[in-house]
Amino acid sequence: METYIIIGIIALILGISVFTTVRRLKNKSCCSGGGSKTLKEHKKLTDPVIMKKSIRIDGMHCDNCRTAVERRIEKLEGALCSVNLAKKTAVVKLSREISDEELTDIITALDFTVLGIETEVLK
Repeated sequence: METYIIIGIIALILGISVFTTVRRLKNKSCCSGGGSKTLKEHKKLTDPVIMKKSIRIDGMHCDNCRTAVERRIEKLEGALCSVNLAKKTAVVKLSREISDEELTDIITALDFTVLGIETEVLK
C-alpha cells in the first residue's frame, strides 16, 4: 500500500512539472515569472512632454519583462516609459517625436509583439 502512495506522489510531482514546463513553452515565457527586487532609477525628462504613446504589448509575463521594456525605451533621448503588466501596456511620454516604427523595432527586438500604438499629442 505504501508503495502505491509513493508512486502516486511521484506521479503527481512529475505531472505538475510537465504541466508548468508546457505552459511556459507555450507562452514563450522569458523566465519562471520571478522578478528583480531592485528599484528602478527614476528618469526625468528635461524638456516638456509633447506627446504620449500607449503601446499594447503581447508576451510580457513578469517584472523582468517590464524592466527590459522600460530600460530599453528609456535609452532613447526624450523618452520616459512606464509598463503596466496587468494591462499589457507601456505608456511612453515623449519630449521629442519618436516614430511608431522605432518603438516597435525596440520592443520586437526584445521578443515581444506590438499589438497597437495610440498617440496623444499634448501641445
